[in-house]
Order: sequence, then structure tokens, then C-alpha cells
Amino acid sequence: MIAEFVVNNKIHLATKVSPFMENYGKELRIGVDIRKKSKVEKAMEFAEKIKKVQKEAEVVLRKVQKKIK
Repeated sequence: MIAEFVVNNKIHLATKVSPFMENYGKELRIGVDIRKKSKVEKAMEFAEKIKKVQKEAEVVLRKVQKKIK
């Protein structure tokens, strides 16, 4: 379990984000988030964050692919 945490929380050299951030749009944390927001606000923020992170990762990975070719 600790190894999985470490791998998912490690910043990738090419994308500059962790695998967990790329997949879920937030940093991997131990504990609970005590902030109170409506579920709809959280869902919308989450969706936008995911889109942004994935778009950034896609751009970086395409650049890396071109370099490799």
C-alpha cells in the first residue's frame, strides 16, 4: 500500500504532475477535506480541473513523442 501511494504521488518528469493528479485532478492526500461546499460546486470544479490537467499532460506528452521520433 505504501509503494502504491509513493508511485501515484510521484511527479512524472515529462508531464510535471503525478499520475494521481492526472487521473483525478487533485493531489493524493491522507486524511479528509474539511472544507464545506455544495456537491454541485465541487463536481464542477473537479471536472474543470481534470480537463485542464489532462489537456496540459496531452500537450507535454505530444512534445515528448515528437522528440522521441
